[in-house]
Amino acid sequence: MKNNFLLFFFLLLTGMPIVASNSKETFEIGRRTFLLNGKPFVVKAAELHYARIPKAYWEHRIQMCKALGMNTICLYVFWNFHEQQENKFDFTGDKNIAEFCRLAQKNGMYIILRPGPYACAEWEMGGLPWWLLKKKDMVVRSLHPYFMERTEIYMNELGKQLAPLQLANGGNIIMVQVENEFGGYGVNKPYMAAIRDIVRRAGFDKSVLFECDWDSTFELNALDDLLWTLNFGTGANIDKEFKKLSTVRPEAPLMCSEFWSGWFDHWGRKHETRSAEKMVEGIKDMLDRNISFSLYMAHGGTTFGHWGGANSPTYSSMCTSYDYDAPISEAGWTTKKFFLLQGLLNKYRSPKEKPCKTPAPFPIIEIPEFEMKETAVLFEQLPAPILSEDIKPMEEFNQGWGSILYRTTLPATSKYTLLRITEAHDWAQIYVNGKLIGYLDRRKGENQITLPQLPAGSQLDIWVEAMGRVNFGSTIHDRKGITEKVELINSNRETTLLKNWQVYSIPVDYSFVAEKKYEMKVPDGPTCYKASFTIHKPGDTFLDMSTWGKGMVWVNGHNLGRFWEIGPQQTLFFPGCWLKKGKNEIIVLDLKGPSKAVIQGLKAPILDVLREKERNHRQKDETLNLSSESPIYQGSFAATGEWQEIKFETTITGRHFCLEALSSHNGKEQASLAELEIIGTDGKPIPREQWKIRYADSENTRGANATADKIYDLQESTCWMTERKVPYPHQLVIDLGEMKAITGFRYLPSFEKGNPGMIKDFAVYFKSQSFNY
Repeated sequence: MKNNFLLFFFLLLTGMPIVASNSKETFEIGRRTFLLNGKPFVVKAAELHYARIPKAYWEHRIQMCKALGMNTICLYVFWNFHEQQENKFDFTGDKNIAEFCRLAQKNGMYIILRPGPYACAEWEMGGLPWWLLKKKDMVVRSLHPYFMERTEIYMNELGKQLAPLQLANGGNIIMVQVENEFGGYGVNKPYMAAIRDIVRRAGFDKSVLFECDWDSTFELNALDDLLWTLNFGTGANIDKEFKKLSTVRPEAPLMCSEFWSGWFDHWGRKHETRSAEKMVEGIKDMLDRNISFSLYMAHGGTTFGHWGGANSPTYSSMCTSYDYDAPISEAGWTTKKFFLLQGLLNKYRSPKEKPCKTPAPFPIIEIPEFEMKETAVLFEQLPAPILSEDIKPMEEFNQGWGSILYRTTLPATSKYTLLRITEAHDWAQIYVNGKLIGYLDRRKGENQITLPQLPAGSQLDIWVEAMGRVNFGSTIHDRKGITEKVELINSNRETTLLKNWQVYSIPVDYSFVAEKKYEMKVPDGPTCYKASFTIHKPGDTFLDMSTWGKGMVWVNGHNLGRFWEIGPQQTLFFPGCWLKKGKNEIIVLDLKGPSKAVIQGLKAPILDVLREKERNHRQKDETLNLSSESPIYQGSFAATGEWQEIKFETTITGRHFCLEALSSHNGKEQASLAELEIIGTDGKPIPREQWKIRYADSENTRGANATADKIYDLQESTCWMTERKVPYPHQLVIDLGEMKAITGFRYLPSFEKGNPGMIKDFAVYFKSQSFNY
């Protein structure tokens, strides 16, 4: 009786639905379990993103998840996908999310809805609309009045589409998420409460509402009347992840709302994979403990068009393929992970969950190589310019995506004049009098280039491509184009601010490239290429872009996404449902230019050819010399996988921070570190936007990308890890970007079971000037 009373009180307090009326089915919170129609129910969810799957393939991917052994589809909603321009909502065609949910219900699958307003998901700006940034004082994910106003408008529009599809209304939506991983962004319970109320007012008041976060952050913004779930990935220690949550919510069901099956790829970095065996082991551990889960991703799909996001710091944009090393491949194929997981889940089926036959993959075809001869040189067919005295970012010209060209005339320049841009977001080509003089790449922190000696009146063109807005952390306020200023710096360090600009918007709309005049002309600079090809029977294929430079592809009006010669991705997935029997049109926008303007369709993807060397934070023949340095602190970390804070005796000012690992807890040579925070005089972590790894004695890139910059990427599931056969000591040096007063630091070891490479003894050095190498 006592336990029943406590459970009833918990349900009453949290506002969870005790029963879903007027429905044949109910979904509710029970004691340590979910209850479906009054009986214990383990949620086995497969994360899919309808926006990353062609509409014609939605049902196939749902059926693949059903065959895998799942009973639920977990679904992000990307606000910016549906409201690309303010007040212009679109829920039709490939944006018809209600139809997707009905297809899931048709196939016996429930829905967990994750409407945001913020999603992340390596999606442009985490799903938030770019036009929010037109307001200079905008702070997203806050109680900023305009942000909250637009969030409620969006949520109400979504509610019109999906609130009728909740389980209580005869639909299949059983859970709705409030915001997403907010603990990784800030601490603001009033904001979380306001979003919760907006979600409820939008009509999602008949489903279980929940919020998700990491084990280390879930209490920061936890609301008493929401279910709490945790996110972590392959290799995690399940007991450790749920230890704290089980203590503070002993009666609530446990759920991993994102169990990461793999990881996403960045341009210019090695293709990511994760162990199939470890993934299955983690899911088995959860099922044996009656813990529900959602597999992120069960099928990743493709980030078509301009929708790829970016991480920062250090800025790094995402590849078009969102294969994610998931059990169901980008093209919807079965994999080793699929069969291993299917075998496990077959053992945990309830009597009502009957096995489902795995649907056959769609046909795959080859397209013989053909040449693209028609060209449209964009410098010769620019749109009308906008005049602007000052440099402004793309958003202030009412442009969301694509490229933007800034043009002005120069005063006379001397031989050693620098052109400095603050800042070019994200990839810039610099032309003087029509001649290319170089590139600036935000990933590499490049912001200046030396100009040749020029007469007054020379024409300066700066072509800036937006590579995707940051989708995580405070740098999500990621305005594109040139964000602040352009200046000349002469040999005497005198600066001249450049003004009086002509600004040209180069959008990524199909209409923009389709309406150009194409000729048999030698390309020069950013150019569109056009051709047609004929096929006898449509099928899926992979367009080989390995001879091309950098740009986008449209086939029959469909934007297949970005390509970039640096890799690791060298092909673009082309769904056969977008092909036609007979003649098909293809347009390629290449900003840099191909080595050979040819295209062919392959039967398999190329996702792991990296042409740009993985960034190494130790230069050749460079060794850190600490022999003349004195540590500001020496100590030992405890043998725990939790965050640990080290406080210095006094405040110390400097710029270059060195952590030297002297030994490990397991006695082995390898060292690892997942996240590092340096504490300022206010007791809070200092901003990391300007940080750069100056030195790392060793970085393991043979398996996962365990480079040193992982220590400040705000992702607890990635880490810096040294190579296995390199002995201690191990050193890591961070340039903070400017002088800072600090009082200590916080350290998080690797999240994997056993915490491999956990550091024991260490020393810290901090100084104003650079270390000796």
